[in-house]
Amino acid sequence: MMESIKKLREMTGAGMMDVKKALADAGGDEDKAVALLRERGIVKAAKKADREAKEGLIVVKLSDDAKKGAIVEVNSETDFVARNADFQALVQGFAASLLQSGASDVEAFKATSGQGGETVANELAAAAGKIGENLVLNRTAFIDTDGVVSGYVHSNGKIGVLVELEGGSAELAKDVALHIAAERPRYLTRDEVNSGDIEKEREILTNKAINEGKPQNIVERIVEGQLGKFYEENVLLEQKFVKDNSVTVGKMLGGAKVRRFVRFEVGA
Repeated sequence: MMESIKKLREMTGAGMMDVKKALADAGGDEDKAVALLRERGIVKAAKKADREAKEGLIVVKLSDDAKKGAIVEVNSETDFVARNADFQALVQGFAASLLQSGASDVEAFKATSGQGGETVANELAAAAGKIGENLVLNRTAFIDTDGVVSGYVHSNGKIGVLVELEGGSAELAKDVALHIAAERPRYLTRDEVNSGDIEKEREILTNKAINEGKPQNIVERIVEGQLGKFYEENVLLEQKFVKDNSVTVGKMLGGAKVRRFVRFEVGA
């Protein structure tokens, strides 16, 4: 009995009395006892679900052939937990599982198997019960390409990027990912810019020019010039490349093409 208690405590991180009770309730069956502890962990996690999880960690995983990439964001209540080795191992495991499963969204991913054999949802709930904080699987993304995919995670684990390129190298894709992490583009091309965003920006700039007393006949020209600045700041291909401000990202790419990118930032 003591050997089983020790084993299950090491496996689950649960307290001695919790393990002892679970074993008793399971009739000594270790697998059933683990299941009971996980279920009870889910109950504990549910009670914490109304507490905000604004901290956390982002992890990127890439296949060796640069054809697949996965990015996962898991949030915690405190930065202390986000820096905890067990929490970091959990998120690393989730990213590896997503790279294997290729799940299309968070809910689909939760139903897949994690590295420990349980579903991702159950592993998350068990970790929340063990750690004692509300943990939230906030966002995921998976890319499977016939081009190349690369990624970048800022050293603090708070910003992560995946980039898919056509006609370029993994090294080039990584440079683009680093740029995206630093410069926060909202769109890939001008065509993707929401018309509502442009009209709102145009209205703000027009009112600003009028309030500054600019002549009515040149207000439109001023606004169009300033809209160009908006595109330069928000459209990836028109941004100045972070490693060389003499060229735009579009020019730096040469013959390569960015198909898509994903940028996650904890708390954003």
